[in-house]
Amino acid sequence: MVFDGVGLPLREAALEQPVPAAGQVRLRIHGCGVCRTDLHIVDGELAEPKLPLVLGHQIVATVAQCGPDANRFRPDELVGVPWLGWTCGSCRYCRSGRENLCDNALFTGYTIDGGYAEETVADERFCFPLPEGYPGLQAAPLLCAGLIGYRALRLAGEAELLGLYGFGAAAHIICQVARAKGRRVFAFTRPGDDSSQAFARSLGAEWAGASTDRPPEPLDAAIIFAAVGELVPRALAAVAKGGSVVCAGIHMSDIPSFPYDLLWEERLVRSVANLTRDDAEEFMAVARSVTLRTDVEVFPLAAANDALARLRSGVVNGAVALAVD
Repeated sequence: MVFDGVGLPLREAALEQPVPAAGQVRLRIHGCGVCRTDLHIVDGELAEPKLPLVLGHQIVATVAQCGPDANRFRPDELVGVPWLGWTCGSCRYCRSGRENLCDNALFTGYTIDGGYAEETVADERFCFPLPEGYPGLQAAPLLCAGLIGYRALRLAGEAELLGLYGFGAAAHIICQVARAKGRRVFAFTRPGDDSSQAFARSLGAEWAGASTDRPPEPLDAAIIFAAVGELVPRALAAVAKGGSVVCAGIHMSDIPSFPYDLLWEERLVRSVANLTRDDAEEFMAVARSVTLRTDVEVFPLAAANDALARLRSGVVNGAVALAVD
């Protein structure tokens, strides 16, 4: 399913079978998660994608062929491919262990073709063995919602009282990770979204309410998964002295001005950018030790436009994915 530009629906197309270059593997795709980042690309909020483009960066696939010098995996091994698809290894960010900020990075389903297809190729360094216990497409949300959410959780520090703003694909996974680590979780949803609030409580949140509400106790940290800038001052008002607000999205609407009093007393606002391979290895280890419930609404590949519309509606509890085989 090919994206040709803003305002155009994805179109079904027959492409030539990809050939793996040195260090790459050719993958037979079983399915791919549908992410809000895909909507940001389709809507033009993330500029300058590769065009034409195959979207998708939560790929569940089997290795079909190893290219020259590719020896990390064997044929028929099950792997996942995330958003970060290639880094240069030589810029100052890569050299200092911050490859998520690489000046020359390439991104799956954005600057290189992704997983809304039957096959693709990927750099073997940025493919990861998937944990057992996640049948079908249950592993797909781990590859972005889980990974980016986990990096956001790490940047939130050792917060005991954790707020999650926007209870979608990422929050429904990270709520469980946080609970497994002994954290107390408070979930914030759209006003009136009783379904998402009940969903959050079913996954271990001890309180769930509207994003306009104040939590019953001051938070140690808050993670904002919704792409809504006005949530930043609301979250700052909800965190205690020395607390942090982590913005986990790749795109967010403008943050409105707010009084300095909300930031004072050493509160912190920071963003999350992409992921590193270390993040992926560490999170997959967590997903092996703690079986995470992933709620996935599945569409066939040919219905990719319907899947995107479903995600845009905001009524999904959990994640959306495309089944390819």
